[in-house]
Amino acid sequence: MAAKQQVKRFRDPLCPKPLLDRAAFDKALKANGITLSEHHFDNFYQRLHRSGYPPLDEFVAELRGEVVERGVSSNDDGSVSVASNTTNFRTKNSVSSRPGRKSQLPKALLEFLSNNVSAEADSDEKFATITSKVQMHQTSADGTTTKLAVELQDGHVVESVLMRHEGRCTLCVSSQVGCAMGCTFCATGTMGIKGNLSSGEILEQLVHASKILSEESRDDMMTEEEGTDSKKRQKKQKRMDLIRNIVFMGMGEPLNNYRNVLAACRAMIDRRLWNLAHNRVTVSTVGVASRMRDFTRDLPEVNLALSLHAPNQPMREKIVPSAKGTPIESLIEALDSHMMALTKRKLLENPQEDDKTTDFNIEERQSASKKKRAMIEYVMLVGDTSTIEAAHQLGKLCEGRHLVVNLIPYNKTDVKDKLDCPSEEHMQEFRRIVSSYGSFCSIRRTMGADIAGACGQLVVEQEKKQVLDIEDGPFPKDNVKVGRIVATPRRKKSSDTVPSSSSEESSGKQQPTDRLLHQLTVATAIAASLFVVSASLLVLQKRRR
Repeated sequence: MAAKQQVKRFRDPLCPKPLLDRAAFDKALKANGITLSEHHFDNFYQRLHRSGYPPLDEFVAELRGEVVERGVSSNDDGSVSVASNTTNFRTKNSVSSRPGRKSQLPKALLEFLSNNVSAEADSDEKFATITSKVQMHQTSADGTTTKLAVELQDGHVVESVLMRHEGRCTLCVSSQVGCAMGCTFCATGTMGIKGNLSSGEILEQLVHASKILSEESRDDMMTEEEGTDSKKRQKKQKRMDLIRNIVFMGMGEPLNNYRNVLAACRAMIDRRLWNLAHNRVTVSTVGVASRMRDFTRDLPEVNLALSLHAPNQPMREKIVPSAKGTPIESLIEALDSHMMALTKRKLLENPQEDDKTTDFNIEERQSASKKKRAMIEYVMLVGDTSTIEAAHQLGKLCEGRHLVVNLIPYNKTDVKDKLDCPSEEHMQEFRRIVSSYGSFCSIRRTMGADIAGACGQLVVEQEKKQVLDIEDGPFPKDNVKVGRIVATPRRKKSSDTVPSSSSEESSGKQQPTDRLLHQLTVATAIAASLFVVSASLLVLQKRRR
């Protein structure tokens, strides 16, 4: 009997390579005797971002100062203009979009890019601005969630999920093709591991999602009626064509692709590029303790989420096979260290606090907890892990640390075990018990379940090269076709939900303390505004004297 063919764990070298993979681009340049300064690298990628990631030949023409006309055919009279169907999208910050004198790039770089355009397709040093494409995208019935099937250049497919909240958009990105962790409740775990995404392929998911948002925003603005009310709606819509939050909660274990995820995160928070706030990027892990500590060392400002899913080691090993050999206490310690990393740094910078390295008081922990830089994700399954006893165990595990606990209602997936989600009443009681131990506990709002885009539902059947709708929901499988399935977003107000973090919304009744915190926040904002005005008037008065 022939031996079973093992799944190939690593992908073949990419050709062409993604231009957004800065490390690969730098390596290719140095191999050709070209060494760029950090300033030139930053300027190059800033201009690429501002241009909307056009094809490489068009971008090179733009760098050379040639006229690039978007959406117009090239001239036949010999004049220099380049046609393009590139979809531009609005950049977030004034730095990467402001007009003005452009700094010059080295001639050697321009020559390398020009030669690269004409290089053979199978050349080892071939680069492309965008190497992947959107195979299809499908929007949920309520218009809040869009699932993107992104086809990579080697035929593998990964999925991204675009979520539209009130006034902000969140993108859930994948970091691997498949996943090796094998969680029993997660559809991605049924695929096994096919390989890692490069940092460029991770960032390309942002490009694709941004262009979809830009197209939607432009279409909506064109259909708006004229008038005051229309202008208000357009102003609100403009805020929805930018991605504000990124969560690494798609396919794969991000910390098993550490180098590429780290490079992608740094590009996301780079003020010259995507300019996302540090606490708007969240990396989720099943629990790779050593890499969690590395992440705290390298990017302490970025959020870290631990997919815990059980209150003790024996229960966790049953549903998370990779948990064997990694004590749950070590993961909590690593997560706690990440939450307090910046607080510890500030204390060590203070000469009066040299003797204080690990102990923090309640006020310091509460302050760090409010920034939500460390959180626990806990899937709610009918069974031992969601009992009242389990709630007490989870609360005691986090007691005294003021960690943020996010309960995730289980979304049905095509996995071996037949699992189900507890009732809303039971989850509310579970939340109340965990909160009684001092942690901020919330229930995540489910989005995109009708298109198999909710948490734990991302899976791709590689043999058929198509996305599977793995849930028996309101959309029958026969009605889900491969192709571009787009619905006009219709965002609904969710007054019964409470934001649980920068990357998701939570459901449940609003507590009195939440209302008090909201009032205090408003009062603080008003006081700060008055202070700024008073200070400005005082400065003007002194100048007149």
